Amino acid sequence: MDLIQSIGYLAGFIIAVALTPQVIQAWKTKSTKDISLPWTIILLLGLLLYFIYGLGIKEMPIIVMNTIETLLVISLIIAKLIYK
Repeated sequence: MDLIQSIGYLAGFIIAVALTPQVIQAWKTKSTKDISLPWTIILLLGLLLYFIYGLGIKEMPIIVMNTIETLLVISLIIAKLIYK
């Protein structure tokens, strides 16, 4: 793995870490009133498009980290729909 790939994984890891407390808080408190559903859906769309881009250029950091981030955002959307 070269330096640029390491930076890609680090960037994805930081974004996943940033999303994690929000996901944990939503599920723990069963409250998502302060989470914007449109924002979350837009974020999901962006992540999915970036994932497709990663597949197209065959860049594993983009593919792997966007998969993790997408799962976190999907979890947040599910919590938002359950705990309206």
